[in-house]
Amino acid sequence: MIDKQNKPAKVGILTVSDRASRGEYEDRGGPAIGDYLNEVLSSSWEAVPRIIPDTQATIEQTLIELADEQGCCLIVTTGGTGPAVRDVTPEATEAVCDKMMPGFGELMRTVSLQYVPTAILSRQTAGIRGNTLIVNLPGSPKAIAQCLDAVVPAIPYCVDLIEGPYLETNPDRLKAFRPKK
Repeated sequence: MIDKQNKPAKVGILTVSDRASRGEYEDRGGPAIGDYLNEVLSSSWEAVPRIIPDTQATIEQTLIELADEQGCCLIVTTGGTGPAVRDVTPEATEAVCDKMMPGFGELMRTVSLQYVPTAILSRQTAGIRGNTLIVNLPGSPKAIAQCLDAVVPAIPYCVDLIEGPYLETNPDRLKAFRPKK
């Protein structure tokens, strides 16, 4: 059972990139997610970062580790959501989830289409594994912020529904939606 009162919420930040995992390329996606969450979340949270190559088995193993062993209530991935042969993050996410949440990907693509016509090539998705929400984002830091602005209002309530910790947002930056009781 998660001690919702005293422990910070754990959030997995997973960068999926062959080059970044080998140190050939600076990971900009993972830090962009961390910076965004620092700006938007007002409740206590801690990042559990990982940088891994674009292999489905490794992505699946890492998602399972972050959800089941690390106890992350939310895992946000960056990279591997395009049509390229090595882009398998959505497949790995679907393989480890109990329920898929296609509305997240639909909304992110809709928002992204306002900025670039190639957003239709993106295969972002989301799903639930136990008490963990997994959200796949694109690799571009600018696109990460645009997509998170679209879906974060729903994330705290989703985490509530899967019995995760109570996440609060900074209302001056972004207001989370929760139905009135």
